[in-house]
Amino acid sequence: MRSFIAIVLVCVCHAGWAQDWEDRRVFKDAKATTTLRIISSTDTDLFAPLIEAFVGQNSDIAIEYLVTGTADIDRRIRKAPDAFDISVSSAMDLQFKLTNDGYALELESVSHPAWAQWRQSLFAFTSEPAAIVINRAAFAGQPIPRSRQELIEAMRARPDVFRGRIGTYDVRQSGLGYLFATQDSRSSETFWRLMEVMGGLDARLYCCSGEMIDDLTNGTIVVAYNVLGSYAEARAESQTILETVLPSDFPTTMMRTALVSKETDEPAAAQRFIQFLVTYQSNLTDDARTLPPLHDRVNGTENATIALEPALMTFLDTLKRTKFLSEWEDALVQN
Repeated sequence: MRSFIAIVLVCVCHAGWAQDWEDRRVFKDAKATTTLRIISSTDTDLFAPLIEAFVGQNSDIAIEYLVTGTADIDRRIRKAPDAFDISVSSAMDLQFKLTNDGYALELESVSHPAWAQWRQSLFAFTSEPAAIVINRAAFAGQPIPRSRQELIEAMRARPDVFRGRIGTYDVRQSGLGYLFATQDSRSSETFWRLMEVMGGLDARLYCCSGEMIDDLTNGTIVVAYNVLGSYAEARAESQTILETVLPSDFPTTMMRTALVSKETDEPAAAQRFIQFLVTYQSNLTDDARTLPPLHDRVNGTENATIALEPALMTFLDTLKRTKFLSEWEDALVQN
């Protein structure tokens, strides 16, 4: 009876959200007796193979998979932490702050390397670089830029080709975009020069990687900056016009993370999913993966993965965020 009431309350309290999802899909076996509600920023097509594998091995658990943006995930969890069992997001900083603020359940029995989790409450399961994605048609007879500085030089040399045809995240709206931008700004002043050049060429601003890649494919834009490498590679397999560039000057690599809501009604089932999540990728061949595996950390800049540590919250401070967004708008929006 308690389980039935909980389901009714969630449906009543959050009925207004029914049309707000980018995607919603249910994965279940006829034997399912428990449903986990997962709110995620990962496109369903990329995450579905993992869920299907989990349900295949855990037929008693169904998954309701709800897709939305990274910033929206943070808002929804804070507003109604009992409405979701698991949060999966590419915005490491927002997930870390949710955990730090007490929204995540500690899972003592989940086995995971210390550097890839935080206090047994937040768990990383992929390593994904930010990439520059190019429409090759715009560079016919021209060298493909391999660094931020080379991209600056290419845009300055041919402004007529790039005006209104460069895309990047609107970091005021995108949690992942804000994470990538703040991390880039800490690494090099080249980031700000690049933003100014892009702003001077009327850059287009996007919510997410998928929309940027769509516009790259149809020619609306010819360069997209800080696109998720995993999304770009998945699309590039069928769109040969696209080329993915991992900048040679300095890399920015995030780890996709998951947490269990402290208010979940299904802690045991949620823990089973998290343990499956952090081990599934490592047991696949490269050809079988739709998301990249979690790579061991490497010293130096060869694989500069953003660390899962309190420093992630630096730019979430209200004053620092306001200052960063003001500088970003001055450089990129320029109006």
